[in-house]
Amino acid sequence: VQLQASGGGLVQAGDSLRLSCSVSGRSFSNYDIAWFRQAPGKERSFVATIRSGSTYYADSVKGRLTISRDNAKNTVYLQMNSLEPEDTAVYYCAASFNLILSTLHIPRSYYHWGQGTQVTVSS
Repeated sequence: VQLQASGGGLVQAGDSLRLSCSVSGRSFSNYDIAWFRQAPGKERSFVATIRSGSTYYADSVKGRLTISRDNAKNTVYLQMNSLEPEDTAVYYCAASFNLILSTLHIPRSYYHWGQGTQVTVSS
């Protein structure tokens, strides 16, 4: 399984961006797919996960970021609205199978990772 994240860029506070994670391999619809982010000098942190028809979010992004998937395109999206400077980070997508609910937010739960895409939000 290979993941390719794209869509990052430099935007101003209040702007929107949509990140994409293209996943190669079979059984895409069975994967749990997540977005994590890592700001300079900080640990990688959970953003959101989508599994089947359910979505899960970090409290800090609820209401502003939306994760979705298109199984026909083997792609997961992260729509980011009302961006804040605190959202500046490298964003990674990750995939795994049949994760226990309590482990969705833990990076080491995911076996497959993309290369990351930089999002920079200026004030």
